[in-house]
Amino acid sequence: MTYCTNIHPGDSWADVLRNLEGHALEVKRAVSPDQRFPLGLRISAQAAAELNADALRRFTEWCGEHDCYVLTLNGFPYGAFHGRAVKQAVYEPDWRDARRVAYTTRLADILAAWTPSGQPTSISTVPVAFREGFADADWPLVKEHLLTALTHFARLHDRGGPLVRLAIEPEPCCAIETMDDALDFFERMRFPESLAEHIGLCFDCCHQAVEFETPAGCLTLLEQAGVRIAKVQVSSALRARGSAAAHLLAFDEPTYLHQAIVLKKNGELERLADLPDLARWLESSSQRGETPEECRVHFHVPVFLREIGAIGTTRFFLEDLLPRLPADTPLEVETYSFGVLPASLRLASLSASIARELAWVRETLDAAHSRH
Repeated sequence: MTYCTNIHPGDSWADVLRNLEGHALEVKRAVSPDQRFPLGLRISAQAAAELNADALRRFTEWCGEHDCYVLTLNGFPYGAFHGRAVKQAVYEPDWRDARRVAYTTRLADILAAWTPSGQPTSISTVPVAFREGFADADWPLVKEHLLTALTHFARLHDRGGPLVRLAIEPEPCCAIETMDDALDFFERMRFPESLAEHIGLCFDCCHQAVEFETPAGCLTLLEQAGVRIAKVQVSSALRARGSAAAHLLAFDEPTYLHQAIVLKKNGELERLADLPDLARWLESSSQRGETPEECRVHFHVPVFLREIGAIGTTRFFLEDLLPRLPADTPLEVETYSFGVLPASLRLASLSASIARELAWVRETLDAAHSRH
């Protein structure tokens, strides 16, 4: 279990090191003082280009010195991820673009320098593309690019490198958002058996909770279809019932995309790309005298919070999912939005907040297993 360093601003390799030394080591001292600490690194395209052989070697030494190791990489955001409007640009370049292939294969080469031979590891990536502007005619190019990346992973493994897995991360309003979409994707791609072990899912709990999916339902579908979960991102979303949905609009901010899904009284789901869209929908429905049954919003909040004033969270999803996972499933807490949280929710220093999240996950797992 680790946390994803995409919570920290900065896109250069120097930024990554500074954040590790300024935050990750403090988290390690709090939650893993006497054991090796796994790292979930977010490495941008810029940082990946800066990592030459000497820098790779020095970081291997750094990990040895500080009793850390690299568990997984976040290869989702290609460019800047903090301090400016990201919104749907976070998916670009997507899997229709050769730059996504080059970036992802470069990350696999980096992992090969840090990961023992044969050991499984993973790179999370975009859910193919943002749904708006994506067409069925784009799938052949997507498949070509994915096959190129997976073939590269397989060759690394054949040469004695680690077993690198591409972890596709479903997300609302994208080409892959639900578990049904994920199964359709694997059926459409029909990856050859020699490459199938190199691809799976990054299961982001916030995303699937926003989709009103259930842990048991998701895991059953994936198991029946033989789709592997390469890693789980432990994250929590916002939720509100009835007229309280209006309170969700207070979380509108200009940096990230905050997809909203409304469960209507008739059981139908209304998918909205961002909070301003939700504001318009709520206004329109109010004029008709309607209120939503429930609304959930893609805004990663600290996983230990059950409610925030009049708003709830999807912590219940985590409490249900975590005990169902195999013990060897890599877990990565991913509350990247700390910097845009309302000030009242920044309960402590960043490092202390991360440590509290990791401790909550451990306590939740321990409590669940002690009951069994």
